[in-house]
Amino acid sequence: MRTAAATLLRPTVRTMPWRAITAAGTLSLLLAAAPRLTGDDADARLALNALRASAVAFALGAAFVLDDPARHTTAAVPTRRAVRHGLRVLLVVPVAAVWWTAALLLVPGPVRPPAAGITLEAATVLALALTGAALAVHRGDGARPGQAVAGSLLVGSVLGPLLIPGSWALFTTPDDVRWAAAHDRWAVLLCAAVVVGAACATEPRRRLTLRGFRGLRSPSGTSGPSRT
Repeated sequence: MRTAAATLLRPTVRTMPWRAITAAGTLSLLLAAAPRLTGDDADARLALNALRASAVAFALGAAFVLDDPARHTTAAVPTRRAVRHGLRVLLVVPVAAVWWTAALLLVPGPVRPPAAGITLEAATVLALALTGAALAVHRGDGARPGQAVAGSLLVGSVLGPLLIPGSWALFTTPDDVRWAAAHDRWAVLLCAAVVVGAACATEPRRRLTLRGFRGLRSPSGTSGPSRT
């Protein structure tokens, strides 16, 4: 598996959607810098919302990570889908870590939300984007699922805070008594996204059609070789 991953590394790097990731990362850093640009008018709520918007912006770019115009060609190679998808995810993880560190540092310290909680939210949103892309490939085997996944993620990020019941609140503030409970739910959501994403990296089952089944039968009507 290591040899296969090493062989695929160079072509995978070339086919990664770096333009979409760069554009999304640039937009996300501009959003994270919004509280600093307001000067003395910055407050904790603005900083929290800016970082949440920054996380969504980067995830929109990450939704294109599994886009591969050559997917229908590489599907015939012996390298398993889990290796091909895993390599793309591993390439984007260091980029995401550097981006999120920069986003946190752009927010002034006095109004910066707790790093652990907001980082958990950002990691979950990123995992949801990657899992959505993996699910789209697994169910439809499309070559470019990113656009549909990014659109769904954007709609979900807008409607989520409005539709989620108060008892299951996810988008709380640090001074809210539900902050800790909300991030327990974020952790569960992150674990669920990782499990589903891993399941979607498996090869699709090939169903045996009736025609194929008949082809396995011998002219004498037996499923094995004809007896003499």
